[in-house]
Amino acid sequence: MNVAPTLSTAATAPAAAPGRRVTDAPTRMFHWLFALSFLGAYLTADGERWRMLHVTLGYTMAGLLVFRVLYGLFGPRQAGLGLLWRKLGSAPAWLRSLRTAPSLAAIHWRQGQNLLMALAVVALLVLVLPLTLSGYATFNEWGVFPGDDTLGELHEFFGEAMLFVVLAHLALIGGLSVLRRKNQAAPMLTGRVAGPGPNLVPHNRGWLAALLLMAVLAYGAWEWQQSPWGLVPASAWSQVSSGDGDDD
Repeated sequence: MNVAPTLSTAATAPAAAPGRRVTDAPTRMFHWLFALSFLGAYLTADGERWRMLHVTLGYTMAGLLVFRVLYGLFGPRQAGLGLLWRKLGSAPAWLRSLRTAPSLAAIHWRQGQNLLMALAVVALLVLVLPLTLSGYATFNEWGVFPGDDTLGELHEFFGEAMLFVVLAHLALIGGLSVLRRKNQAAPMLTGRVAGPGPNLVPHNRGWLAALLLMAVLAYGAWEWQQSPWGLVPASAWSQVSSGDGDDD
């Protein structure tokens, strides 16, 4: 049997295309640091034991917001905040099209889905400001009177509102992944989408993503040193140690 042609064909077959880059490394790094900071802050919201970790994660979210705004203003066009505003700016025209469309099939549903996604992202960014400001005021006991916990309740309200938007955002990603039969979260993991074509983001800027991660870790380490008891209560370490001992 002559297998030489088969081997030659296999050797010269083009490799699978890696896809197109649509999201750069700093945007992805911001996304996951922001998500982890909110998750950690929400889980440590109750009780005094985790208060310093909760506060540190809240300040981290504020710092990440500053980075995202600056990167959106001075970074590449693909990461610009103007793209989000332009999407939201098309909302009135799309809503009018719902009334004038002759049938449901004539409605541009994909545009509506993109509008919802942009609205969720903008809402998450906007909510950070009142959330962190109310948290800062609560932590420093601004305008606190005996029996008055207005600031704390306000901070809790914004925290629950942000959780609602986060869950809506995740549900939207899951729903769109099913409708479009494509993982809509993949670009925030790999930065790429499948298919031929040029990269929408020419430069990945991994160095900037690394600097952002280092800045967040350095700030966390600094807060740990500043806190008399660290960011994680000693009781938590003792529980872990006792748990390890029980397993032996």
